[in-house]
Amino acid sequence: MKPFKIGGFEVYFLEDARFRLDGGAMFGVVPKPLWSRVTQSDAQNRIPLVIRPMLVRAGERWVLVETGMDDKQGEKHRKIYGIEAAGRLLEQLVVLGLEPGDIDLVINTHLHFDHAGLNTISRGDRIVPLFTNARYLVQKQELHDATHVHERNRASYLPENIEPVHDAGLFEEVEGEAEVLPGLTVFPLPGHTLGQQGVRLHSEGETLVYTADLMPTLAHAPLAYIMAYDLYPVTTLEVRKAFYPVWVEEEAYLATPHDPGHPLGRLVRDERGYRAEPVGL
Repeated sequence: MKPFKIGGFEVYFLEDARFRLDGGAMFGVVPKPLWSRVTQSDAQNRIPLVIRPMLVRAGERWVLVETGMDDKQGEKHRKIYGIEAAGRLLEQLVVLGLEPGDIDLVINTHLHFDHAGLNTISRGDRIVPLFTNARYLVQKQELHDATHVHERNRASYLPENIEPVHDAGLFEEVEGEAEVLPGLTVFPLPGHTLGQQGVRLHSEGETLVYTADLMPTLAHAPLAYIMAYDLYPVTTLEVRKAFYPVWVEEEAYLATPHDPGHPLGRLVRDERGYRAEPVGL
């Protein structure tokens, strides 16, 4: 497993689990004849996705963006979402010679089960934090919403992924943009959730952005390709319009959390609007 270098950072694109979600929900108001050009659905209208945590080596420190999924929810949960190979994150850390205790910082872009599932792990009859030597960095708004659920979001915020970390005092809340290490910044990307955040690496003139679910896959780059899962879809649109021109101008690398085939891409704008082109590793 070789790193992708952004200036002084070493970046590893991991793959924790493969799963499936409803294609119509994933593309919102975009009709199936259009989204089916960029992906294929199964008999249940579900499209293939992955969860792709990003591991960053910043000097002597290890930063994990997203923790992936886990099997704590059992067989019914796995069948509903077509989950395969949940928990592979741990195997990939071993390949890199790492253990959970070696991670210094966990960044949760948001606390949905497909992004924060391995925040915790089952130990016998207890569920405990997995990365016990790390701070779990999250926006204050996101932690509030995840611990005050309602009918629209309770299926995504699972207490077993959140409460043990909260009870252990391992969450560190930020409000707005914050440089957490030199060249490594978190910044708000509201829309999918109100407290979602992205991650920006900038070093030696190069930029990489982890888009969180503002752009879940490279196929979601067009402005109107917004998930029905987004709680605030118009906000997603406004945030895209604000950041897309910047990322094009910077020629920023974009790492999306759910693209099943391409860990990395770049935005391109032409007469038809925005699209994303894959970047080889």
